[in-house]
Amino acid sequence: MFRKIILTEKEIFPNFVDMMTVEWLTDGATAMPAIDTSRLEEWIGKVIEEHGRIAGPLTYIFCGDEKIIEVNREFLRHDYYTDIITFDYTRGRRVSGDMFISLDTVRSNAELVGQPYGRELHRVIIHGVLHLCGINDKGPGEREIMEAHEEQALAMLGI
Repeated sequence: MFRKIILTEKEIFPNFVDMMTVEWLTDGATAMPAIDTSRLEEWIGKVIEEHGRIAGPLTYIFCGDEKIIEVNREFLRHDYYTDIITFDYTRGRRVSGDMFISLDTVRSNAELVGQPYGRELHRVIIHGVLHLCGINDKGPGEREIMEAHEEQALAMLGI
């Protein structure tokens, strides 16, 4: 007689969340923004956990508008600038992905919406993670849902 036992990742690997890795890179032409990566990694992990997910490897690549449009054209067949492009490698509940962030567009958007650059940068950083957690922003009503999750996450960081 066999019994089926279902265990969560945390039960199997109690420190699985601690296995999250975050790489902070640039495209080589862009300077790394002045951010506290240790603080952000802790925050990102908490946001992922709040969404019932497990943090896996994440990579942020900071770039300028020329690189973001190149990536957008090559991989998504879109011919426009954007603040972030997220490549989702999530499997099951384990969140993983690469995120290209155009600091040029982040700065333009901050000015456009009247927000400090640092707040807008942090919003974009978590925006990619929220996509990896399964939150979309393209369909009817989804933008408002995404914005609410962004605001909750920013409040967790105290900004």
